[in-house]
Amino acid sequence: MTRQRVSTEHAPSPAGHYSQAIIAHRVLYTAGQTPHHPTTWELVGTTIEEQTEQAMRNVAAVLESCGSDFSHVVKATVHLQNPARDFDGFNETYQRFVSDPYPARTTVGSELGDFLVEIDVVALCPEPTNAAP
Repeated sequence: MTRQRVSTEHAPSPAGHYSQAIIAHRVLYTAGQTPHHPTTWELVGTTIEEQTEQAMRNVAAVLESCGSDFSHVVKATVHLQNPARDFDGFNETYQRFVSDPYPARTTVGSELGDFLVEIDVVALCPEPTNAAP
């Protein structure tokens, strides 16, 4: 099996020993995308809606780097710092990015430090254009 690393400067670079995304058999697996600015790493927004918007923009940038988009997402995993408080605001913003048939999704509560949301996805990647070995 060949794995290809996906990298884009339009999403935050990894903070550790992992890739922004990996393509295997034309399926894209992203790392968790947070509400940090792609180049400054500053936290964007203070509300769940603002932070979800930025996290989804970062996911979109990774998807676009291999010729994909949200219409190709088949699965999303969402980590919320406070699901009881933030689920509705998150879901309202999230639904602006995805369309029916909606991706399968798991939403869990997680300790996230100073941010409220982290999102990773699995998507079809029809035309890898920015993949590196």
